Amino acid sequence: MSARKKRILVTGGAGFIGSHLSEALVKAGHQVSIIDNLSTGSLTNIEHLMSNPRFSATIDTIMNNEVLESLVLQCDEVYHLAAAVGVKLIMERPVETIETNVAGTERVLQLANKHKRKVLITSSSEIYGKQLENNGHAQPALHEDDDRLLGAITKRRWAYACSKALDEFLALAYYEEKKLPVVIVRLFNTVGPRQTAQYGMVIPNFVQRALLDKELIVFGDGDQSRSFVDVSDAVKALILLMENKKATGQIFNVGNGAEVSINDLAKKVVKLTGSRSRISRIPYEKAYGPGFEDMRRRVPDIDRVRKLTGYEPLVDLDGILLSVIEHFKQ
Repeated sequence: MSARKKRILVTGGAGFIGSHLSEALVKAGHQVSIIDNLSTGSLTNIEHLMSNPRFSATIDTIMNNEVLESLVLQCDEVYHLAAAVGVKLIMERPVETIETNVAGTERVLQLANKHKRKVLITSSSEIYGKQLENNGHAQPALHEDDDRLLGAITKRRWAYACSKALDEFLALAYYEEKKLPVVIVRLFNTVGPRQTAQYGMVIPNFVQRALLDKELIVFGDGDQSRSFVDVSDAVKALILLMENKKATGQIFNVGNGAEVSINDLAKKVVKLTGSRSRISRIPYEKAYGPGFEDMRRRVPDIDRVRKLTGYEPLVDLDGILLSVIEHFKQ
């Protein structure tokens, strides 16, 4: 943590990751302002911060230029987390997804550049798209400089990936042309207390259903694999990268290299909750409509962030699941 106390703006600060980030920054002694329209965030995520004199919340959209500019003007740096997130939301509200992610990020970058504020842009592992064939062999972990393969424009699934990729292109353009200090972070499946199952997030969905002894529904054959990072580890990486001058103008994967299939994840949740839930499988088409495409494997190469900052995820999958189970029990 930097010794100098700063004024920090967090967009999307009432969201799952944003609220944990705001909490960590306030705890470190910084003055934190957030803006959130509560479309996917919640006041309950930040209610424990509201009485702290170093924290303030503005309930509004980042599309409100006047409000956003006043907040940017009053801060030293911006963590931009406001975004439309979750596969379910992307499939159900595509216009909102594209407009929020592209136009919202454009406004943040324009104002940050106008007032010369450093910006950290949170992107997503979704931008890697479908995985390229590798002569029948398992794909290696995803590296920041890998080529990307996306599905057809008619597959709504890829709109989110394209919107986040455009955010990255725009951020790098501001860095290269306008000399705006920017850092880009591609977050991989981030999990922890306060995450909602409402938008299709797999772990809170499994945990909630298991605690109620309801059926756990796995999409596809369940052999697709993911890696999950605890929100406390992700937040630590965001702060380390924002505070490191050498991170400026670069893209970083942030996640956990440990990998698990969705089938094994479901079994693990049932075991840790002591649930009587059955596990069943349904085709992707039944959940998301015809033609839905997914990634078979999504595991990050985190060497770049590790070498620059010493970042190492500390919470393993069991630890993540136990904290989520405890959260939903309460």
